[in-house]
Amino acid sequence: MSKSKFKAVAKTQNSHQARQAFGLLSLALIGLFVLSGAKVVLSKDLIKAHGISTFGDLKYGGDFTHLDYVNPDAPKGGYISEWTQGGFDSMNPFSLKGRAGAMSSTMLESLLAGTSDEIGASYCLICETMEYPQDRSSVIFNLRKDVTFSDGTPLTADDVIFSFETFLSKGLTDFRTVLSEQVESARALDPYRVEFTFTQGKPTRDLPADMGGLPIFSKAHYQSNGLDLEESNMTPLLGSGPYVPDRVIVGQTLSYKRNPNYWGAVHPLMKGTNNFDEIRIEYFSDGNAAFEAFKAGTYTFRNENSSKSWATSYDFPALEAGHVVKAELPSGDKASGQAFLFNLRREKFQDLRVREAIALMFNFEWSNETLFYGLYARINSVWENTWQAAEGVPRLAELSHLQPLVDAGLLQPTILTNTAINGDVSGAKQLDRGNLRKASALLDAAGWAVGSDGMRANAVGEKLRVEFLNDSPAFDRVILPYVENLKALGIDAMMTKVDDAQYTDRTRPPSYDFDIISSRARSGYFSGSELKQFYGSQTADVSAFNVMGLKSAAVDRLIDDVM
Repeated sequence: MSKSKFKAVAKTQNSHQARQAFGLLSLALIGLFVLSGAKVVLSKDLIKAHGISTFGDLKYGGDFTHLDYVNPDAPKGGYISEWTQGGFDSMNPFSLKGRAGAMSSTMLESLLAGTSDEIGASYCLICETMEYPQDRSSVIFNLRKDVTFSDGTPLTADDVIFSFETFLSKGLTDFRTVLSEQVESARALDPYRVEFTFTQGKPTRDLPADMGGLPIFSKAHYQSNGLDLEESNMTPLLGSGPYVPDRVIVGQTLSYKRNPNYWGAVHPLMKGTNNFDEIRIEYFSDGNAAFEAFKAGTYTFRNENSSKSWATSYDFPALEAGHVVKAELPSGDKASGQAFLFNLRREKFQDLRVREAIALMFNFEWSNETLFYGLYARINSVWENTWQAAEGVPRLAELSHLQPLVDAGLLQPTILTNTAINGDVSGAKQLDRGNLRKASALLDAAGWAVGSDGMRANAVGEKLRVEFLNDSPAFDRVILPYVENLKALGIDAMMTKVDDAQYTDRTRPPSYDFDIISSRARSGYFSGSELKQFYGSQTADVSAFNVMGLKSAAVDRLIDDVM
C-alpha cells in the first residue's frame, strides 16, 4: 500500500477514555476476574466450571461458539500500525531493567481470559475446566491437550508451574511480593492438571482467578536460551498466543505477525478476533514527530490524546481527501484520568497540608477552557463512571469499614461525615486568588513561611522546591502555567524536560528521583488484589506500579476489606 493511498483512522482519547496504547503489561490485570459463576457441583465442597464471574451468572454457557460482539466469519488479512513514544532495548516486559518493546507480552496467554461485554467474568482458555471448593481455598485447572506454543511444542502443567515459580522469584518485585503472600503451594497433579493452594487467613475471593490470569511461557525455551526474568533481553519469551515477533529494529520499529498455526484460532473466545496479519508499532521521539508521520501515512491508526491537536490539527490533505477517518467513539468504560503524582518518599510531601496547597494551585477550569478546548471533564475517583465511585457522605456499609480506622487513629473523624472529595473549583483567570489564599494558609500552618525574598522556607531555612519531571513536549503547556501559579505562592517550582530513557530511569526503583510526575489514576474495573500493587505499603519501596510510594495503614486495611 503506497503512502499516497493509505487509509487511516484517528480516534479521540479524552480524559474519560485516555489510556496508553501499549504500556508495560500490568500484571495487576490478573486481579480483574474473580470467583463464582456458571458451575456444576461435583461433591459437597467441589465446584467444576468453564468460567467464573463476580456478578451473578456468566453470560456465556459452556456450549457457546463465539462472543456476541465479534463477527465469527470476519475476513483476515492486512495490517494495522500504531505509534508509541521513546524507544526500547528489551523484549522482556517483566523486568525493571531496560525499556520493554510495545506489546512484548502479546505472545503470552493465560489459563483464563475475559470478555469485553461482561465485568468480572472470565472463561477457560488454556484450561478446559477449573475446580474449586466453596471456600475458594484452592483451585485446580484441567488443561487442554491441544494447546501448543508458537514453535509447535505442547504446553503442559510443567510450563504452568515453571512460569509461576519464575514469577515468584524473579521479575517485577511488587507482583512477586503480592504473589508470595497469597499462594502456599503450586503443583502439577499430572501433565495436564495443576493445583494452587492458597495461604490460610488470606482473602480468597480473587485468588482462583488471579492464578488463572498468570501469563504462561515455555520452560524449555526459557532454559535453552538462558533467559532471566530479572534481566533485559532481546530474546522474547515463547508463548502460545496468536501473534509472534516478526521484524524488530531496536528503538525504531516492532512488527508482530499472526501465527498461521495458532492453536486457538477456532476457540470460542478467539473466533472472529486477531484478524490482522500484521501489527506494527512505530517509535517516535515525541508526539509532534509522531503526528507529522501520521499525516504522511507512516502508520494507520492513532489514539489522539491531545485536545489541542484534536481541535486544531486535523485539517491536512489526507483527511480532506477521505484517506483518514476522524471519529469520536462513545465509551462506557471506566474513566482513566491523568493526574499529578507526588513522590511520597520525599519528606516535604509527607504533610497533607503541603500536598493540598500544591493541588489548589492547579486551575483545571482555566486549563480546560484555554488549553483543552473544553473537551475534558474532571474525574474525582479512580472508579469514575462506575457504580464504585464514592458519592456524598459515607453510607452505613461504608461507615462499618471506616469507623474502625477512625477508632484506631488511622483516619480523621471528619471522614465519617464529609462528602466524597471533589477537585477544587477555580475561577476563569489562570491564578485564582481565592485558592491562592487557601493554599497560603495551609503552607503557613505547615511551617513553610514566606521569607524576605518572597520564597517559602521551613524553620531551618530549607526552601520549598518542587520539580515537575516531564518527557512529553505536548505537556509543557499544561505544566508551565501550573509552575507560574506555584511561584506566586512562594514555591521554588520548575519543570525539567528529559527524554524517554531518563524519565524511565528516574521514575523506577531504585532511584525514584522525582518530585511530581504526570501519570494515570490506576485501578481495575472493580476493586481487587491489584490494589496491593498500585497502593499497598508492601510495594511502595520497589515497584513499577506504586510509583508514588504510598504507605498507609488505613489504605492497607481497606484493601484487605475489599479483597
